[in-house]
Amino acid sequence: MKCIIIDDEPLAVDLLKDFVSKIESLELVNTFNNAIDAIALINKTEVDLIFLDIEMPHFTGIDFINAIDKKPLIIFTTAYSNYAVEGFDFGAVDYLIKPIPFNRFLKAVVRAENIFAPSEPVQNTISPTIATEETNDFMFVRAEYENIKINYADILFVEGLKDYVKIYTTDGKYILTLMSLIKLENALASKGFSRIHRSYIINLKHIKSIQKNKVLIADKRLPISESYKTTFFNKINL
Repeated sequence: MKCIIIDDEPLAVDLLKDFVSKIESLELVNTFNNAIDAIALINKTEVDLIFLDIEMPHFTGIDFINAIDKKPLIIFTTAYSNYAVEGFDFGAVDYLIKPIPFNRFLKAVVRAENIFAPSEPVQNTISPTIATEETNDFMFVRAEYENIKINYADILFVEGLKDYVKIYTTDGKYILTLMSLIKLENALASKGFSRIHRSYIINLKHIKSIQKNKVLIADKRLPISESYKTTFFNKINL
């Protein structure tokens, strides 16, 4: 998708340029520090997506939308959450609050891509992928713009965060990937893992102790919910 950035803050523009450069499916056409200068480009150049600040002096992001005839997909970027309702009233794809973390930016882009080409799978972008084989003791997951190999034995636990999962490993780090927790649960089901909560999957080999309705893994106490308790206890013969 061809995109432009409109923001009067140079640091914000630089950050968004860096984020865009990490997603191959995005082509940055130009950047603007005011919305008025962007109008001429919109009228003569094909643009699919705009990262648009709302609060700008003299001519706001809302003014800009009202001034253009061809309306590409819009992702608002602003420091002011009070504009959210107004932004969505204009059909915005998403509304990002500064400072914008990359994972939140990515989620907005994936949403825009699904609207832009709903009948086609998203290509050349940071997408939820996982590659496993029954005989393997490892898997590959897509994180940022590379496929990372993870040994099952090195996984402590997995935390679900809406459309993302955090895979915590024995080196004290975690890998964030765009994937559903259910998809990962299915991949790990035969590898010595168990779901203990709607937000957690744990590696049974790394359990230190079980204290009432909590599991201690490394230095983390993770909750055991009633809906997963029976299945979990059956797996560990309790």
